[in-house]
Amino acid sequence: MSKKRPVALALAGALCLVTTACADTTDKTGAEGGAAAAAARTGYPVTLENCGVTQKFTEAPGRVVVMNGASVAEVSTLLALGLGDRIVANQQRYGMSEVKGRAEAIKALPTGDVKLNDAYDVPREAMIGLRPDLVLSTTSYGFDEKNGFATREQLKDVGAHTYVSPQGCDQDTSKMTVADSYTLLRDMGKIFGRTERAEELIAESQKNIADVAAAVKGEKRPEVMVLFSNMVMGGNDFSSVVAKGIYNDILAKAGGTNAFASASRTSFADLSKEKVAATDVDALVVIGYNDPNPAAYARKLLKEFPQWPAAKNSTYVAVSDSMYLGPSNDLAVRKIAEMLHPDKF
Repeated sequence: MSKKRPVALALAGALCLVTTACADTTDKTGAEGGAAAAAARTGYPVTLENCGVTQKFTEAPGRVVVMNGASVAEVSTLLALGLGDRIVANQQRYGMSEVKGRAEAIKALPTGDVKLNDAYDVPREAMIGLRPDLVLSTTSYGFDEKNGFATREQLKDVGAHTYVSPQGCDQDTSKMTVADSYTLLRDMGKIFGRTERAEELIAESQKNIADVAAAVKGEKRPEVMVLFSNMVMGGNDFSSVVAKGIYNDILAKAGGTNAFASASRTSFADLSKEKVAATDVDALVVIGYNDPNPAAYARKLLKEFPQWPAAKNSTYVAVSDSMYLGPSNDLAVRKIAEMLHPDKF
């Protein structure tokens, strides 16, 4: 991903979901009765209302294209559900992960040998040529014709379903929470007939987060700066500082608060060095995206602002994909909590 491309596009989009069990369980004869019995056994058809578009699945998709969006939410969710063999082209990669083996598993997925467009994603003609039956996009940006992409209608015409991830319909990720990661898991579970596995993953994550929250309950909440490592998104010195979104939900669950939550109405703030210097920062969370050493960036910042409490105590942590929408938010909660409240673990 170009470091000048807005990371905000990485974060997934708003979704209203309705799932209906469409199997007819009444006694019927002939083909109609057989179809109803088959549906009852398989759980299909499944219908989703996604960003105003109704999607009806009569079987699990087998040719999935995962668009870039500067995210790994969708591909990580599919891998967590054991669906890597359904992917014919994946454009999401992080290079690192809190989950052992995840980055290597993503790297091993097919790319479809696609020549990407200027947005580092799959252009319309190449997308059609991949013959997908499901295309996943982090936000509605990936289906925008003016950006050179195949629209949802065009993909429907060639037999492909489409899905925009939670909070991506209007590309406003400022309201995103960990619950949206669970929605993405549940939706993929329903689409692919892996509902039981999805619910197991959600229950495990919820328990892990609840355990951390219980450990830090009643503790003072440090003021935390969250930003992307060596990422340029605006015109100021600090243009990839997190203000809102899923990051704040993860921070809260870990027993912290965002020092720059009021700096922007959107997910990210574009701040001057003076503004950053004037803010008391108790701890630093650096998110690595295609940066092999985000911890080095964190240490550099602490040297640059020695007046911060974070610098005096060398309080920082580097994270990667667990801070994004995806199946591993509980790992970020634990890692940050251990940094903020080490005596509790």
